[in-house]
Amino acid sequence: MRPYFLEEYGNASSVHAFGQRARAAVEEARAEVARLINADPAEIVFTSGGTEGDNTAVLGVVEAAEASKKHIVTTAIEHPAVLYAARSLEERGVRVTYLDVDSGGVVDPQEIAGAIQPDTVLVSVMHANNEVGTLQPIREIGRVARERGIAFHTDAVQAMGKVEIDVRELGVDLLTMSAHKICGPKGVGALYIRKGTRLRPLLHGGHHERDRRPGTENVPGIVGLGAAARLAQQHLAEDAARVGALRDRLESGLVKAVPLVHVNGDRAHRLPTTANLRFAHVDGEALVIALDLAGLACSTGAACSSGSLEPSHVLAAMGLPREQARSSVRFSLGRSTTDADIEFALEVIPRVIERLRAISPRYQSQKGFTAENAGNAEKTAEVYRRAR
Repeated sequence: MRPYFLEEYGNASSVHAFGQRARAAVEEARAEVARLINADPAEIVFTSGGTEGDNTAVLGVVEAAEASKKHIVTTAIEHPAVLYAARSLEERGVRVTYLDVDSGGVVDPQEIAGAIQPDTVLVSVMHANNEVGTLQPIREIGRVARERGIAFHTDAVQAMGKVEIDVRELGVDLLTMSAHKICGPKGVGALYIRKGTRLRPLLHGGHHERDRRPGTENVPGIVGLGAAARLAQQHLAEDAARVGALRDRLESGLVKAVPLVHVNGDRAHRLPTTANLRFAHVDGEALVIALDLAGLACSTGAACSSGSLEPSHVLAAMGLPREQARSSVRFSLGRSTTDADIEFALEVIPRVIERLRAISPRYQSQKGFTAENAGNAEKTAEVYRRAR
């Protein structure tokens, strides 16, 4: 990216030599992104990130549709970029069906089919959930949408570069991507738009990106996205296997070392990079803060929802009671995660959980522990382990 911040600073939409060198870099990046998902480069539109991509897909398809067709189908566990876009459409009179998921966070394709109505114009279902990592049956949903002649959008921000994605095989018409989820720069992403898909641009201005996304191109960011896409494709299988093994080691180690730990989400169909764990009788926010002080970063949900006092809408949709949702924490792994990181986590997390449970009245009262026991975190944990 560095040369395109400094030496090659031309506007990629200009016809002079400086601009054309920048244009060549943009088109090379477009080809790399297209190659990662088996698309045609002409079907890739660069954006500012996942939120813009999701909004463009959801709002753009609806606004380009006939006035009589104003219904969309989505799920209750979508990223806020999709959910809030859908809610804004409801304010304009568009009907939205929010489908439930099972306890593993998976939507049934047959429920998608059952929710489609004569005026349905869009189905939007995320490829992989950003909180629990659950993978959706995108291929089956794509088949349902294709048979009904309805546009199908999937938010693949979490899945991109972590699992194989072939837009031809999946049958999607629109697919959202973001660079920072594959070790690229923040503030840049891409939207795949299948040829022939009717879409009204979200923004208005110049004729950039074939009239689909106006605005001067973020050349350094786009170059960074292209490089990240190339590296992701080269290392996808290797990274998935290694990181998945580290995730399994983290989960099994914590289940073995800490009482009352549960893994949220579908265990068989999920990303290798996400572990969402529920620690009974521990406040998730308190755990995040305590682990941060100990040098370990995690979260209680999506980063874009940090600061919210409400429990995860994803876990609520999966049927978890409020208390269980609030005791859940997400750990994210990636290409840079090492064996030493997992060892550190397995050393720190049980110790912090013991300390938090030692001051938890609910945890103590459930097992009939006395106030004297509660003052000794180590003794409390040992007594409970023996009781199990």
